[in-house]
Amino acid sequence: IMARHGALTEDELREILDPLLDGLAKVHEAGFLHRDIKPGNIYVRRSDGSPVLLDFGAARQALSERSQSLTIIATPGYAPFEQYSSRGNQGPWTDIYALGATLYRAITGVMPPDALSRLQGEELPPATQAAMGPYSRTFLEAVDAALALQPADRPQSIEAWRAQLWE
Repeated sequence: IMARHGALTEDELREILDPLLDGLAKVHEAGFLHRDIKPGNIYVRRSDGSPVLLDFGAARQALSERSQSLTIIATPGYAPFEQYSSRGNQGPWTDIYALGATLYRAITGVMPPDALSRLQGEELPPATQAAMGPYSRTFLEAVDAALALQPADRPQSIEAWRAQLWE
């Protein structure tokens, strides 16, 4: 959709995002993480416009005890830095970062720099600056919150992030 139509409106993004958040909340409630959310893994059905989150090949059970190492799965631009380590502290905030990066790409037309580059000082213009105008401040602030580098600074659950998005 982005390749054909460019940036999507906030209303269009919300129509896609709302059911994705519902599904992702269920995945997290079941104790799993997707771990590879990116534009290419979101399919929007032509028949009814409903979104489908694809490719659960990177999905892993989110263990309450973080002693077990996880396979490193990291799509540059969409994966947070904790996915670059087999012992990174991953949780719902990991998927929230990836979905925030996907939204950033949808509203700015630019893929965010990879998280390791950001940790080393590469700047990511905040969505509130890069896309102000056609999007509400609340929506852009929620995208920026999802893209916080440190996991503790991101919304910790889909419900918490949804509250920010729809404030």
